[in-house]
Amino acid sequence: MNLYFRALKYVKPYIYRGLCAAVCTAIAAGGTAYLPWIIKDMVDQVLKEKNTDMLNYIVLSIIVVFIIRGIAFYGQSYLMNYVGQKVIIDIRKDVFEKLQRLGLDFYDKNKTGTIMSYVTNDVGALQSAMVENVVEMVTESVILIASIVMMIYLDWRLFLVTFSTFPIVLLFIDWFGKRIRKSGSRIQEATADITSVLQETVSSARVIKSFVREEYEIERFERENVKNFRANMKYAQLSATLTPTIEFVAAVGVTIILWYGGNSVIDGKITAGSLVAFLTYAVNISNPIKRLSRVIGNIQKAMAAAQRVFGVLDLPESIQNMPNAKLLPLVKGHVRFNNVSFAYNSGEQVLNNMSFDVKPGEMIAFVGPSGAGKSTVASLLPRFYDVTDGSITIDGEDIRQVTLNSLREQVGIVPQETVLFNGSVYDNILYGRLDATKEEVEAAAKAANAHNFIMELPQGYNTMLGDRGVNISGGQRQRISIARAILKNPQILILDEATSALDTESERVVQEALDRLMVGRTSFVIAHRLSTIKNADKIMVLEKGSLLEQGTHDELMAMNGLYAHLYKIQYRGKEVH
Repeated sequence: MNLYFRALKYVKPYIYRGLCAAVCTAIAAGGTAYLPWIIKDMVDQVLKEKNTDMLNYIVLSIIVVFIIRGIAFYGQSYLMNYVGQKVIIDIRKDVFEKLQRLGLDFYDKNKTGTIMSYVTNDVGALQSAMVENVVEMVTESVILIASIVMMIYLDWRLFLVTFSTFPIVLLFIDWFGKRIRKSGSRIQEATADITSVLQETVSSARVIKSFVREEYEIERFERENVKNFRANMKYAQLSATLTPTIEFVAAVGVTIILWYGGNSVIDGKITAGSLVAFLTYAVNISNPIKRLSRVIGNIQKAMAAAQRVFGVLDLPESIQNMPNAKLLPLVKGHVRFNNVSFAYNSGEQVLNNMSFDVKPGEMIAFVGPSGAGKSTVASLLPRFYDVTDGSITIDGEDIRQVTLNSLREQVGIVPQETVLFNGSVYDNILYGRLDATKEEVEAAAKAANAHNFIMELPQGYNTMLGDRGVNISGGQRQRISIARAILKNPQILILDEATSALDTESERVVQEALDRLMVGRTSFVIAHRLSTIKNADKIMVLEKGSLLEQGTHDELMAMNGLYAHLYKIQYRGKEVH
């Protein structure tokens, strides 16, 4: 229930609407509780005493009660849904904001489908608990309380006899509730797995078809589907067992009422009308108890989703601003790595005691075998991860002592795998600087050698690119990415194998745009094709996380070390110097 109360804290901003809904619920439930009293008067005064005035009063009161009850029910339903939907919007917003603040280590450890499931499936399950189930729980609780009050008023002895079975009902609800919650947790996990498989297959459609693995993926999806089916059937089994169990206990209670109450009428202790009314209230109680047991089961299931949602909200943010972080002023681009070591996981060192100095405007290239730590260096500079030991400074400022936004605003990245959004060409370039003018966007596209091909698209800059820009070529996507970086106008630039996936002609056009982009900026280039970095001011050769060699292309070739070996292998039979 702690999880549920935590979720209910989101109701606080809408407490007045919630209170109005509670009043409407009380009125609607009061109308339901009044009906058995009408039956009592009908039996005792109309049928027994032939009271015509009472009959007219009862007929009129039924019409009035149902009109008031209908209006109250509408108010309760609308207001509770309003509050519930607002709460879900706020929770979903908080989860999404939390996901934006979490470091890349979270995304490294969790599948995309699982992360999506937090915002969709899990919050959706909470929505059911916070809207439909809350409405039903409040309504049935009010009916239950009102019925109990009226039963005590009619005959307190008969009430005590009837409620001898109540503790048994509570025990069953508690026992089943715990198991239903565990079952609900398995359902949420199984649903997340289905979402994950679905996301992977949709995003990898080309790979699946090229390897003719449609049947394999269908079987993989079917396995997850069966797991989800089994988890849901376990939940259904528990729910199906709970309801008849509660109904049986309730039936025992009704039997006791009939036996004890019938004898009381025979002995003249209560009237026949009072017994009928009491019995009706008892039935009214059995229905709320039955419905509440189902609602509690649904809420227990939803609490498994709440546990996952609040688990995300409670995650520590590995990368965040220090308490006294200051704004990083406009930088010149003097970067120093001071004895930097880094490990993604404890005991798995990726960088070892690395030190180097980069002057403003210099182009520094990183080369080395796969897994040498090149991309890790690029990830540390914008603080996607924090160094394990040592420090990184820009113009003498430790990057951990400045705000993340002021740091990353001055670092531009052109990755190997270009990420474009499902929007227009114009919007994708504008992403680099949201307050840029149309002229500035077009100027950036021209500098990136992208303007001409953009103008040839069906709607020019307004052409929609589709999911991840699939309807344009890799070279065109990369040039849009470069235009975005140019528009951002960062003083420090990171090019992470930006041309490695391109054909020769596309590479030439993109490389020309990159050369233009790097002018006057401190540039870090992670190179796959070594010919693209021959003119670098300094080339850093990494191996197993250590800085093995450094120097210009000619200096490294003269050393005849790892760099010379890599270069000769890559360009064997071609020009070596």
